[in-house]
Amino acid sequence: MEITNPLVLIAEDEADIADIIAAYLEREGMRTVRAADGRTALDLHALLKPDLVMLDVMMPKLDGWQVLSELRRRGDTPVIMLTALDQDLDKLQALRIGADDYVVKPFNAVEVAARARAVLRRAGASNNRVLRVGPLEVDVEGHLASVLADGEPVPLTLTLTEFRILAHMARAPMRVFSRGDLIDACLPGGDALERTVDSHLSKLRRKLEDAGASGFINNVRSVGYRLAAA
Repeated sequence: MEITNPLVLIAEDEADIADIIAAYLEREGMRTVRAADGRTALDLHALLKPDLVMLDVMMPKLDGWQVLSELRRRGDTPVIMLTALDQDLDKLQALRIGADDYVVKPFNAVEVAARARAVLRRAGASNNRVLRVGPLEVDVEGHLASVLADGEPVPLTLTLTEFRILAHMARAPMRVFSRGDLIDACLPGGDALERTVDSHLSKLRRKLEDAGASGFINNVRSVGYRLAAA
């Protein structure tokens, strides 16, 4: 099973290359976020928990090898290395440290997007239905949600609609959802008044606060609601 609308972190200091990669990935239905140096890449990884990292080797502050080593220390986020280094030794080092694939520059952007999809498909067999945003974890298939507080998960007791809203917003943290967006995605049938959305969000916010995630759902005046990324 494949991850829907996966988030890809593009760690690449050359803006033109990052633009091309992002355009092709987004055309394939993926979401993207960018980092122009290794330190920012690690910070964004910790904050946003991307589904895939596209990682350049030659970057400021921390190079790709250092970033890859730290990512493997943290967990098993899939990583595709992007580099101008085409020696077999470099490829072996990438795979030894834990890269899932290796693409040599100059590359075909269509091929890069295809490889990204293939890596995500392989990774998705085990974790594609678990959404993580900051201390929040949503298991879509298991219909479970919890907040990590003081190192321990605190389960959330949610109604069906509350769970749908939380999962929908967790797929795109920091995006502002209008009430109409949430009605269309999460409130099928007759339960579709905008004030009903406000009521569900108010109850959901209170349950998150009780579990230790205060300020996690933000009201954007005259627009809608946003799930904070941290």
